[in-house]
Amino acid sequence: MLEEALEHLVKGIVENPDDVHVRSRRIRKGKVLEVRVHPDDLGKVIGRNGRTAKSLRTVIGSLAGNRYVRVDLLDLNEVH
Repeated sequence: MLEEALEHLVKGIVENPDDVHVRSRRIRKGKVLEVRVHPDDLGKVIGRNGRTAKSLRTVIGSLAGNRYVRVDLLDLNEVH
């Protein structure tokens, strides 16, 4: 559910919504959501002074409740 919500929010921000991919992986504390976007859209997702990224993290954190969730923003060209 968190993955779908985050993907929906990010697709509404970017100019290349088909290039938005959200991947979830488990870590000891909880979950990491990796958001990959087109390199041209990374600035839009981060926002001025990181405000958009912080807002996305706040919304996802609220949806997660007491569970730990980290949101990482990456461009499609970054190899992990």
